[in-house]
Formats: sequence, C-alpha cells, structure tokens
Amino acid sequence: MAKVVLKNLTKCFGEVVAVNKLSLEVKDKEFVVFLGPSGSGKTTALRCIAGLETPDEGEIFIGDRLVNDLEPKDRNIAMVFQSYALYPHMTVFENLAFPLECARVPKEEIKERVRRVANLLKIGDLLKRKPRQLSGGQQQRVALGRAIIREPKVFLMDEPLSNLDAKLRVYMRAELKKLQKELEVTTIYVTHDQIEAMTMADRVAILNEGILQQFGSPDLVYAKPSNIFVAGFIGSPPTNFFDCTLTEEGVLDCGEFKYLLPKDLAEAIVKNLTSDKVILGVRPQHIKVCGLKKSDKAIKAHLYTTEPLGEIVILDLKVGDNLVKAIVDLEFKVAEELWIEFPIEKICLFDKKTGKSLL
Repeated sequence: MAKVVLKNLTKCFGEVVAVNKLSLEVKDKEFVVFLGPSGSGKTTALRCIAGLETPDEGEIFIGDRLVNDLEPKDRNIAMVFQSYALYPHMTVFENLAFPLECARVPKEEIKERVRRVANLLKIGDLLKRKPRQLSGGQQQRVALGRAIIREPKVFLMDEPLSNLDAKLRVYMRAELKKLQKELEVTTIYVTHDQIEAMTMADRVAILNEGILQQFGSPDLVYAKPSNIFVAGFIGSPPTNFFDCTLTEEGVLDCGEFKYLLPKDLAEAIVKNLTSDKVILGVRPQHIKVCGLKKSDKAIKAHLYTTEPLGEIVILDLKVGDNLVKAIVDLEFKVAEELWIEFPIEKICLFDKKTGKSLL
C-alpha cells in the first residue's frame, strides 16, 4: 500500500483560492477524513490527489512517487463518488468487471475477482441486476466494489454516504470502517458531516476556506481544538463562547459574570496574548447545572427553553445577553432559575485577535 503526502498544495479558480498551501501526510493503511463546511476546499484537495484537478503549486506524493504529472489512471488510486457513477446499461457484474476488462485481465481471473468482491460486500445475489433495480445502499456497495476490485494503493471517497437515508448511513459508516481495516488500504474520505468524521477516522483534517485548521485524532480535535473555528465546528450542540477581558489578577471578566483562573495558568496565558481580550469556550456537555448555588464559582442562569432528546435534555439558558446551551439527563429537575459551573479542566481559551488556542 502507500502513504500520501501533500506539500504546499495550492489550487485557485480565478481569484478564489480553493486550497491554500495544504501540507499533511496520510500514513500507510490510515483512514483520514477531510472535514469542513461547503467551500472549505476538501473536495478540491481530493480531486487534486486523484488527478482530476491540476494544482497551481505544491507536490503530491503517493508512496514515494511524485504524481503531479501522472494521469489519473496511472496513479493507482480508486475514487468513489457521491453519485456512485454506475453505468446504467450494465449489470452489477459488468460494472464490477469493467475496470478489469480495461486493464485486459484474463476472463477467468475477472470472474474470480468479481465473485470474491461480491461476497465481501454481500452483493453476490445482485450480480444480474442493473443499477435502476438496486436500492441506494446496494448501489453504494457496487460503487465500492468497483473501487476495491482494482486493488489500488489508495481509496479516495467523496461524500459516498450523503445520498443515503439516516438509518442506512449509520449502518454503512460501520461497514465502511470495518471494510477499510480488513483491506488495509490507505483511505482519504471527504465529508461535511462531523459525526461521520469523528466515528470513522483515524485522524481528521479540518479545513476552512482552503486552509488546514487542525490535523489530529478525533479525540484531540474535540478535547484540544487549535482555534475558535475548530471549537465551534466540532461538537453538537456547538461550543458556547463568551467575550472576556483578562485582568492582571487572572480574572476573566465576562460582563455578566467573572471567572477566576488559577494563578499559574493565567501567567502562562498572558505570555501568549496579543491583547487582554480573550474568548472563553465551554462545551454544553461539560457545563455543570445545579438547582442551588453550591459554590462561589456558580453562575446564575435563567431557563429560556428546553430541547428534549430522549435520555438527555438540552437546556437553553440565558446568562445576561448570552444564550448558553447545556446538556442534562432526563431526570434533572428543570427550574426557572438555575446555577451553572464551568470545570477548569474542560474550558477552552482563545486569543480574540488571532482566534488561536491559549491552552
């Protein structure tokens, strides 16, 4: 198999910089997800790796080979598209066999490889059907099979689950992840769905406006976001943010409330600040909610509305002019007036000017 290395990859469309000096390394056999909102450059980066777009700058290595000047067919990659791109006039067998026929593989070997892949994907009973006779999930499996049968060094997947219904997407996430581990093929997967990214990836590359924001394990980008964008994009409901001023005494003055930082933490933060303006971030999952004031750190909040979600309830709370989301279990007794606390080990702090993490 092969690793994939991008060095200062840049792609522009007119004056729009779709991918801006993207550098990262996808390890051999690794499952990496490119995650970001629409227009973040993730699909453009994938198409550059595939050879479907020509980068304006930078280098692309697959294995130890520079592939910038190679045609897509010579890069030993297989791509699965959002639309599946099956040939409607061909049967499932013919769709699977087509890449091998183009490579002039002997007929008996084609039959054996189609049989093997069909059994792997549990579509052996569908080989005589045409795409219009298949469900969305079945079509997706055929598209995967056509990629697998070529035995490429790298799989490239562009939102392959986005056309499936919610229940099938959950099932296929697990199937795809299991399949990738069994085949041990380096995989780069594009999505705007953070749940897909967090549940499937070994590492997540988060992009915004063509720029790499953070590259790390799902646990890392969730617990230690590198900047405000990552903290706000990862997690549902999103992180709560508060504009604050850091005083010389190590107090975060957030207007409606004050939050005292440990002395050593405050001193370390001050060294990296561009001004005294900071942003405090707290995830809804990390907020402690109480019916009574239990400590001096507790902050008074007023209930705005509730969002029941089965075993949990999302509370929308008002703290001054700030709307704060917190998550409690179903048994929690909701009152008009509540008290909330932000555990020091769970907070995030960002420089307001640069947006970068201070922790």
